[in-house]
Amino acid sequence: MLSVALRTLRTRWVTFVGSFVALSLGVALIAVMGLALASSLNAPERQPERFAAAPVVVQGKDTLSVPTSIGNREQELEQPNPVPAKTVTALKELGTVTEDRSFAVRAEGAPGDLVGHPWSTAAFAPYKLSEGRAPEADGEVVVSGDWAAVGKELRTAAGTVTVVGTVGGLGFEDAVFYTDARAAQLAPVSTQLVVDADASAVRSAVDGSGVEVLTGTDRRYADADPDRDSEALTALNAMFGTAGGVSGFVSVFVVASTFAFAVAQRRREFGLLRTAGATPGQIRRMVFAEALLVGVLASAAGCVLGAYAAPHLAEWVVDGGLAPEWFAIGDQTWPYHMAFWTGLLVALCGVVAASWRAGKTGPTQALREASVDSRTMTWGRWLFGAGLLVTAAVTLVLALVTEPGDLLHRKTYVSRPMLLITAIALLSPVLVRPLTRLIAWLPAQLPGAGGMLVRENAAAGVRRTAAIAAPVLVTVALAGSLLGATATLNEAKATETREQTVADFVVAPGGDGFDAAAVERLREVPGAEVSVTSSSAVYVLEEGVALIRSDARAAEAKALADTVKLPVTAGRVTDLDDDSIIVNEEWEKHTVGDRVSVWLGDGTKKSLRIAAVMSIGTGNNGVYVTPANAPRAPVDRVDVKIADGADAAAVASALATAVKGDGGEVLTKDQWVQASYPETNETTRLGFLLVLGIALLYTGISLANTLVMATSDRVRDLAVLRLAGATTWQVLRLVAWEALMVVVVGGVLGLLVAALNLLGMWSALGLLSVWTSIEIPWAAVGSAVGACAVLAVVSAVAPAGLSMRRRAVELAGMRE
Repeated sequence: MLSVALRTLRTRWVTFVGSFVALSLGVALIAVMGLALASSLNAPERQPERFAAAPVVVQGKDTLSVPTSIGNREQELEQPNPVPAKTVTALKELGTVTEDRSFAVRAEGAPGDLVGHPWSTAAFAPYKLSEGRAPEADGEVVVSGDWAAVGKELRTAAGTVTVVGTVGGLGFEDAVFYTDARAAQLAPVSTQLVVDADASAVRSAVDGSGVEVLTGTDRRYADADPDRDSEALTALNAMFGTAGGVSGFVSVFVVASTFAFAVAQRRREFGLLRTAGATPGQIRRMVFAEALLVGVLASAAGCVLGAYAAPHLAEWVVDGGLAPEWFAIGDQTWPYHMAFWTGLLVALCGVVAASWRAGKTGPTQALREASVDSRTMTWGRWLFGAGLLVTAAVTLVLALVTEPGDLLHRKTYVSRPMLLITAIALLSPVLVRPLTRLIAWLPAQLPGAGGMLVRENAAAGVRRTAAIAAPVLVTVALAGSLLGATATLNEAKATETREQTVADFVVAPGGDGFDAAAVERLREVPGAEVSVTSSSAVYVLEEGVALIRSDARAAEAKALADTVKLPVTAGRVTDLDDDSIIVNEEWEKHTVGDRVSVWLGDGTKKSLRIAAVMSIGTGNNGVYVTPANAPRAPVDRVDVKIADGADAAAVASALATAVKGDGGEVLTKDQWVQASYPETNETTRLGFLLVLGIALLYTGISLANTLVMATSDRVRDLAVLRLAGATTWQVLRLVAWEALMVVVVGGVLGLLVAALNLLGMWSALGLLSVWTSIEIPWAAVGSAVGACAVLAVVSAVAPAGLSMRRRAVELAGMRE
C-alpha cells in the first residue's frame, strides 16, 4: 500500500500539493501563536525610572488589602492617600524631603500624554538640562524631549507658559517641569516623598503610619503605572490566546475540509482499485499512508515557517505599541511540538470519514457513478452537525435565561461563532444545493445557457461547492461576528449614554478635573441648574473571598435626578444621602434598604444603605454615592439644565466664559454623546485584526488550493464543453462565474452565522434593558467577500486556461 500511495502522490500531485500547503500553513500559524503566547507569559523585572537616582521614596497607602479565608485580597485604590503631615515632619528631622507631584498637562501641539512635575524632582530620574535653564517663575517650564524648543509658548488648560529649558527624554514619559510652587498650586496633594536619609532610619520614623518605604528596585512601584509591563503581557497573552484559538480552529476546519475533499475526488480511482482486488482495509490503509506522509512533511515545513514568521509578529506588536520594547520571541520548544503533532493529527483525522467511505466503495459502483454528487450527508455528519447546532441554540437560551451579561464578554462572542461555523459547515451539503439554485435563479433566466450551466454545475458538485465555500464561510462569519459584536456593543453603550443624559449641556474639563473655584463659577451662571459629578470607586467583598472594584460617581441626589435619567429598577435616586449608595443588579446584595459594607476610593470602610438599584445594562452602570463618600475625587463632569424661561444661547456663552481659563468645553447633549462614543480597546482592535488577517490569509491560500484541485479534476468536463461548440473564452467565463457563485454561497452562509450570533447579543442587551440596533460591519464583510472573489476567479481561471492549451479531443479521452 505504501508503494501505491507513493505512486498516487506522483500522479495526483496537484491534489496533494494543495493539501500540503493548507496543512503547512495551518501548522505555521499554530506554531507562531504558540511561540508568541509562550513569550508573553513572563516579564523581566522592571528597573526604577522616575526615581532611579532617589535614595529613599516614601509613598502613602495606595493599595487596599482585605483579609479573607483564602488570604489577603488586594485592589489598587482609586484615590491614593497622601503621606500624613506628622510623618512628613518626622522625616524632615532625618534629612532633606522633596515632595513629588504628578498631574496631567494638556497643551496645543504637544504630545497627548504630557505629565507635569515640580522641577526639584527632575534630578531623581535623573534628568539633565540639555539646553536653557531651570524654571524660575510660574509661567516658565522645562520640557523633556525635542518636541518643543526653548522660547516656545505653550497654551495649556492652566494658562500660557514659556519653555525656558529642555532635558533629554528618557523614554518613559513626556514631562513638563514647573517651579515647585506652581506645581503645588496645580496639584495640592502629594502622595510621594523623596527622602535623603538612611533607609533604616526612615523605616523607624514611619513605623505604624501606614506608608510604604521603597528602596532599591522597589522604587519602581513609585513610577506611574509600575505594572504596565505585566498588564501589557496579560493583554498580549489574551490576544495571542484568542488568535491562537481561532488560528487552530480555522486551520483544523479548513485542513480537514481540504483533506476530505481530496479523498472524495478519488471515488472512481478507489472503485478501480476494488475491481482490481483491493480490500476495503487496503484502501483505508493507503489513504492513511498518504495522509501520514503529507502530514509529516507539511507539519515539519510548518514548524520551520513558524520559526521564521514568529519574530516578525513580535516586531509588529512592539511597533504597534501593544508590547514593551523588550518583547521578543523566546527559545521555548513546546509550541513546535504542539504545532507538529496537531498538524499530523488533523491530517489523519481529516481523512477518517472519507477513508471509511472509500473503503465501502463497491468494485463497480464508483466506475459507473455520474459526476453528480450523491449521498453527501453521512449519518456521522448529520449527527455532529445537528448536535453542534442544538448545542449552540441550547447554550444561547441558557445564557439568555440565566446570565445574559455573559454574552457581552469578549471570550464569549469570540468563541461562540466557532460552534455555529462548524455546525453550518457540516450541514452545508444540505444547504448548498437549494441556496445555489436560489442565488442563481435570476442569472439562469437570462438568454443563453451560461447561467443555467453555472447553476447546475454548482448544484451538482455539492462536495466541491461545500469545500470551496468553507474558507469563505469562516472568514465572513468571523469578520461579521467579531467586528459586529464590538460595533453593536459600542452602539449599545452610546444608546445608554443618550438615554441617560437629559441635561441640555455637559461641561467637560480640559485636564484632570475642575477645581472648586471653577465649580463655583459654573454654579453662579444665571439660568443654569448645575449637577456636579466626580469620578471615584468603591470596593466590596462578595462571597467572602472576592474583592470587587466598581466604578463610582459622586453627586448630589436632587441635582443628579434632574439631569441624569438612571435606569432605576427599585428605589428612588432622590433617596441618596451620605449614609446610602445606589448599586446595580449585578451586586451580590441589591435589595433596597439592605446595608452593605464597602471600602471607598481612599480605602475607608463604611456601611451604607442601598437607596436604589439600577439595571446592569452593558456594564457601564456602576454605583452612585454622595461627594462625602468620594474623598478627593476630581470633578470631571458638570451637567447643566436650563431653567424655565432662560435663554439657552446666553447660558451656553456664560458657561464657556466660566471655564475658559481652565480649558473646559461646553457641549450640547448630542455633542456629548458623540464625544463620549465608546471606542474599541486598541489591544482588542489589533487582536481582532490579527485574527481576521490570519483567517483571510489562510482562507485565501486554502481557497486557491481547493479551486486548483477542483479545476484540475474537471479537465475532461471543460473539454467536453469545447467539443460541444463552446469557445475558450466562453469556457473561462463559465469557470469564473462558477467560482463567483461558490464564493457568494460561502458569503451568505457566513453572513447567516454572523447574523445569528449578533441576534443573540442583541437579545441579551434587550434583557438588560438596552434596546439598540444590530451593527453588521458591511464594509469589512464586503471587503472579505471581494478579496475571496478575486482570488477565487484567478485560482479557477488560471489552471483552466492552462489545461485548454491542449486539444479538447485529447483531454476528453484522458483517463483519471
